[in-house]
Parts: sequence; structure tokens; C-alpha cells
Amino acid sequence: MPIMTKEELQIKLGSRIVQLRTAKRIKQIELARKVDIEDSALRRIERGKTNCTLWMMKRISEALDIALPELLNFED
Repeated sequence: MPIMTKEELQIKLGSRIVQLRTAKRIKQIELARKVDIEDSALRRIERGKTNCTLWMMKRISEALDIALPELLNFED
């Protein structure tokens, strides 16, 4: 398995967040408020334009009511 670049990981994480958020019918602005960040910051995370910290991933997973490993499961 080839090693993923930082940019590829950011894009996969962002896509996963969008997938989970839309499946739960949560609007982007609602999720941003739940994790206490600006909606523009969440947009950058979802587009893979910023490096999401472990702390932010934890907060996002809690706001989506999922376990952190599920957030990082890019195989779905």
C-alpha cells in the first residue's frame, strides 16, 4: 500500500466529514457551531485545505456522535 501524502490525507478526511455530516442531515454551519469554530474553518477542513488537529478531529467525531476511529475509516 503506497504511503498517503499529507494533502491526500487532508482531502480524504474532509470528504469523510462531509459524508458523515450529510448522512446525519447536519448542516455545515450547525457542525461548525457544535465544535465551536467558524463555518469558514470547517469549510477549509472539509475541502482538505487545512491540516486538522487531532483535538479538532475528536471534537468533530463527538459532534457527529461517532467514535474517532470511525471518522478515520476512509474505506466506506
